[in-house]
Amino acid sequence: MLMLERILKIVERYWPVLLKGLGVTMEMTLISVLGGFVLGLLLALSRVYGNKFLRIISTGFIEIIRGTPLLVQLFILYFGLPPYGVSPSPFTAAIIGFIINSGAYQAEYLRGSILSINRNQMVAARSLGMTRKQAIIHIIMPQALRRVIPAWTNEFIYLLKYTSLAYIVGAPELMAQAKFIASRNFQFFEVYLVVAVIYLAVILVFTWLFGLLEKKVKIPGLEWVR
Repeated sequence: MLMLERILKIVERYWPVLLKGLGVTMEMTLISVLGGFVLGLLLALSRVYGNKFLRIISTGFIEIIRGTPLLVQLFILYFGLPPYGVSPSPFTAAIIGFIINSGAYQAEYLRGSILSINRNQMVAARSLGMTRKQAIIHIIMPQALRRVIPAWTNEFIYLLKYTSLAYIVGAPELMAQAKFIASRNFQFFEVYLVVAVIYLAVILVFTWLFGLLEKKVKIPGLEWVR
């Protein structure tokens, strides 16, 4: 009962601070996942349809980013670049790091989705007089983008949680605000418990929304075979 009272007092007193941190967290997540999608789409198309040079570049980029920890990438961007004359703000460094990291993972999700489309559809489109570019835009991608929604949902959720790493480089997101509050009242358990509930609530809401989107754009017969 005493713990519950402490939690309620924390929420009542520090809600504006937590809300401000949540706003930064959501801003970082949305920008990063959309930027990562654009980067991932370019990488995926390069790997599937590009020439040998593009395939080598995109594959190398993906493997390097996926093979190194996100925290190391953030440290390189924030602490490693200033000696070379580039000094991004904590928010900018975090956004760039998240976009690069998410782009590499989204590229693999998109590549798998593109490759899942029967290649005979490309042959059929070309036989109807479409160029390769037209077939990709009008035939392949509309189906691939529908199929990638479940993986994309997971990437959004992962990225939302990974933004908590940004507090290490000083970005004022939700975890940074929680650390600030806990350092003032020394109620670490209660403060971080409140933050955990906030993350859980936001993730459940977005999981539900993406589920609705998946049902909305689903095409009968195009579901994954389980």
